[in-house]
Amino acid sequence: MAVIGSDQRPALSLNGVSKSFEGIEAVVDVNMEIATGESRALIGPNGAGKSTLFNLITGEIPRDKGRILVRGWDVTHQPVRRRIELGVGRTYQTSNLFMDMTVRENLFLSVWKRGRPPAGPLATLFRAWTGYARQFTQVMEVAEQVGLNNKLEVPVSELSHGEHRQLELGLTLGHKPAMLLLDEPMAGLSANERAFMTNLIMGLRGWITILIIEHDIDIAFRVADKVSVLHQGRIIAEGTPSEVRANRLVQEIYTLSQKGNGRGHA
Repeated sequence: MAVIGSDQRPALSLNGVSKSFEGIEAVVDVNMEIATGESRALIGPNGAGKSTLFNLITGEIPRDKGRILVRGWDVTHQPVRRRIELGVGRTYQTSNLFMDMTVRENLFLSVWKRGRPPAGPLATLFRAWTGYARQFTQVMEVAEQVGLNNKLEVPVSELSHGEHRQLELGLTLGHKPAMLLLDEPMAGLSANERAFMTNLIMGLRGWITILIIEHDIDIAFRVADKVSVLHQGRIIAEGTPSEVRANRLVQEIYTLSQKGNGRGHA
């Protein structure tokens, strides 16, 4: 697998990426470049192809055409595991948690393989009381980062929906990703929970590259340095939040979307 460019290479580069399903074009010739440390919002009406594009980036589905580069490495034909190794982390629209386990146990599983002591008779003998000190420390750090440090011994099944979202973010951060893909992290949250999650994401800006799908335009524009607008599988606008907000084509698309579903969100 080849690496392209210099130490200043982008966190993510998409070159002519396309995907169709049974002849229906879901993603069409998408070109996108995200700088290291940038926060990018991906917005667009329902069915625009946003989650499909995420699946292509993470390798969960194969692309039909185009190239995908992560931190300069060509991962077009690489599996999900290799992309994770290169620092790609992702959250999903639906919860994927161990509901019968505690918050601490869920977070421990997310950090377990990082810095794990080498296998062997002595390592196995002493691991129970010495081997996981680093992981225990990381669990505490992540729990505090996502606001769950006072919920460590609580079973996940007893958490609120908003706390589930916080834990999902914590599980992803436990892998120490260089780039974080957030797929509708505000979905189903109350106003207070949305404000809390927005502040969590704002706190990640700068030290981790973020690509976020968000239906609430105001939140998307708040957390993003740049915005890409996807419509019918194509990027139709890109720029700063103020530039995208002023784009007449984007305004027209969202006016039509609002008339179609009664909502002013993407």
